[in-house]
Amino acid sequence: MSSLSTPEALAALDARRAATAAAHAAAARRRERAAQWHLVFLTVVVLGPLVIYPLIRLVLLSLTGAHGGLSLQAYAAFFQNPETRGVVGTTLWVLFASAGLASVLGVALASMLFFKPFPGAKLVTRFLELFVAFPSFLVAFTLIFLYGSQGSVSIGLQRLFHLDQPPLDFLFGIGGVILAEVVFYAPFVVRPTLASFATLDMRLVEAAKSLGANGWMVAWRVILPIAWPGIAAGTILCFLLTLNEFGILLVLGSAHLITLPVAIYSSATVDLDLPTAAAGAVVMLAMSLSLYALYRRVNRRKAGSAGNGR
Repeated sequence: MSSLSTPEALAALDARRAATAAAHAAAARRRERAAQWHLVFLTVVVLGPLVIYPLIRLVLLSLTGAHGGLSLQAYAAFFQNPETRGVVGTTLWVLFASAGLASVLGVALASMLFFKPFPGAKLVTRFLELFVAFPSFLVAFTLIFLYGSQGSVSIGLQRLFHLDQPPLDFLFGIGGVILAEVVFYAPFVVRPTLASFATLDMRLVEAAKSLGANGWMVAWRVILPIAWPGIAAGTILCFLLTLNEFGILLVLGSAHLITLPVAIYSSATVDLDLPTAAAGAVVMLAMSLSLYALYRRVNRRKAGSAGNGR
């Protein structure tokens, strides 16, 4: 009989297995403790002074009364202000107009780049990816240099048609703000939409076409049910970023275009009413976090759909 089957050899083998398992368990516990310490370090050293403390101070400032105690006076002043309803209405109008048009344009661009590729399509895709790294106010200034009343396009049209005044004068107002935000935020929808299109089984599309479905029916019945999580995630992200936009509003917004970020900025810097500005900032933060929670939920569903597809 082989010596490997003796009771002593089996006992030694079991002991080595137990020692190996214990060593792996100890290493796993050490990694877990190290990860916990890294999380504590990140929270205390990075997130604490840069994120958590400012947010706590913001909330406490919004709850500070006239005599220094806790009070809801700032929120009452914010919501009872007769101009607040107009500010919120303007904010929502600009938000839905800009983000809605940007989402439609982003989906259309992604569809063209994916389903109707043309020479240079990859270069356009790379440019759109790079475009999201630009600061938003740079887009506003670019539009001014091109389409402002003294911009190159406007002056060129004036000279071409021998006009007395530049024909283009729409940028400094709601039209210019919506145009700039659409141009800037449409690329944020393109990338998630392209990623969703990449998960499509093109055999389904070809099968639908072979059965006589036209382009709109294929898009509505085949492509959209599969790609909608990515499209929805990109759209929600576009709404989230547009809600918090400030640079374009500061450059192109007029005195009659007061949105929530501009109103908060004015309360803090012009009126020097920090509690009311903090209350408005907390309201805006709650709106942003709600959109972000919706974005995370859709993104998880998108990841789950991709996992099920694989």
